[in-house]
Formats: sequence, C-alpha cells, structure tokens
Amino acid sequence: MFAAHNALIPAVYIMLVRPGQAGAEILLQLRQGTGFMDEHWACGVAGHLEYGEQPAQGALRECLEEIGLQLEPQDLQPFQAVHRMHSDQPIDQRADFFFLCRHWQGQPRLAEPDKAAALAWFPLADLPSPLVPHEGAVIARLAAFINDDVAPAPFAVYPAS
Repeated sequence: MFAAHNALIPAVYIMLVRPGQAGAEILLQLRQGTGFMDEHWACGVAGHLEYGEQPAQGALRECLEEIGLQLEPQDLQPFQAVHRMHSDQPIDQRADFFFLCRHWQGQPRLAEPDKAAALAWFPLADLPSPLVPHEGAVIARLAAFINDDVAPAPFAVYPAS
C-alpha cells in the first residue's frame, strides 16, 4: 500500500547558459510569493511535473510558462537527477531532474511576476546570494563541467550523506 510518507514529488529545472564577458553565464530567477525559498535566487526555469508527464515534456512546458521561450526537445541536455529528502520533514522526498540548455531562440522574459521578482544573467564564477541550496549544489557541478570539463555524476543525493 502506498503511504503518504512514501510520496515522491518530481520536479524539473532548466539551466539556461550563454557565453558572457566573464565566462559562462546562467539565467536565474529571484523567487517571491511561492512560500518556498522566497527571496532566494533559483534556476531560471523550475516546476513540478504534472501527473503522467515525462521530465523533458514538463521542462518544455515550464519554460514556456515561466520565461516565455518555446524550446525544442533537442535543446535540452539531461544534466543530473537529484534525490532530495529532509529527515525532519517526513513527506518531503523529491526527484529533481536538471537539464542544461545552451541553444534557444528569442529573449527570456519574466512571464510569472507573481512567482518571481526578477530574472537576470550571472557569471557562473560570481553567483548571487542566497541561492536555493540544492540548486546551488547542482549549479556548482555545472560550473565544474563547463569550466574544467568535469562530467557530473548522472545521479546525486541532497543533502549528501
């Protein structure tokens, strides 16, 4: 029997990256009005999967909803899956699917101003604070991948044990 404490909540994230004067830059949003990590910087695109939705499908949907970009499936590069859980919160167990995107058409725009106060590009070497912690951990692995060609493990656990 499936119990509430076994619930696994899936979410998707897109890390949009472009070349910049100081090296690679990532698009981040400043969260507001969601009740989760408000006033923290987060991936430019993030959201929960709908029932029956595949991770790439959900990422494409969230991208259009949150920043107004219509991506193609081939624009998404699977980067890392993260199993996230908090021992002090019995129903908080998540599967996070992170995608890297380096190619798109158009300009990202803040399409959900009730959920984000700002949308901005930051050099991977000079990220703002505070960052949503589990996203910051993946972004650090992204920086190592881009700057030092260190491939990330396809799967990670947060917090690390």
